[in-house]
Amino acid sequence: MNPSIERDLELLAEKLRASTVAVRLGRAGAGSGVIWASDGAIVTNAHVASRPTAEVVLSDGRSFAARVERRDAGRDLALLRIDAVGLPAAAIRDPAEIRIGEVLVAVGHPLGIPNALTMGIAHAAVTAGSRRFVQADLRLAPGNSGGPLADAQGRVVGINSMVYGGLALAVPADDVERFVDARPPSLLGVHLAPVLLRGGREALLVVAVEPNSRAQRAGLIVGDVLPGRDADRLRYASALDVLRGGVATTVRIPRDPERARAA
Repeated sequence: MNPSIERDLELLAEKLRASTVAVRLGRAGAGSGVIWASDGAIVTNAHVASRPTAEVVLSDGRSFAARVERRDAGRDLALLRIDAVGLPAAAIRDPAEIRIGEVLVAVGHPLGIPNALTMGIAHAAVTAGSRRFVQADLRLAPGNSGGPLADAQGRVVGINSMVYGGLALAVPADDVERFVDARPPSLLGVHLAPVLLRGGREALLVVAVEPNSRAQRAGLIVGDVLPGRDADRLRYASALDVLRGGVATTVRIPRDPERARAA
């Protein structure tokens, strides 16, 4: 293998392992988790955190008692909290940006092997619906559950949940963000009107932008067209595809100032 590629893989593994934890429930089993925020917020699967408390072991060997703050069995997510600060939180990527065939990696503790890394490719685009998954053609085993699925830059695109038909299925990172955020995200700050694009595609037309809003800080303007019809998704988006004067562009949406400080 090319030495530069080997070094890149080593750095990728090191970055992901730093934000990946082991979640233990005594003799009841173990899984993995992801440091979602530096203030002690840990995300894992609901089926991993099946009790009110658990033990979380960081990559540096430190062990903490964790309490389960919230569980969503339907999306197989759980939010744990440990009394620690300054933790290496994972970098997050919008899973809608994933390209089929793109290299993805998973880190976890399969079959008791600590911090194991496995590699594969994105199998399908993330679709809309209540049961959305990032699908990857890579090998997972018991103990990977709750760990990160990430891109080649180490940005987490999902939380590994299950294997189906030989494919790894991960809860998309944007669904995880909605679950973790205890407060409703602030509104984007735009007034929209439904329109039909050429070919019958549905879209939303920006008819007004509120002063000092996230939309204004992002640079959205009256006349921008946002493909799609789901206005509620806009408050969670980190970036939006926009048609401006008939030209497609991408607009990055700033985080809430309060959330940025907390992270």
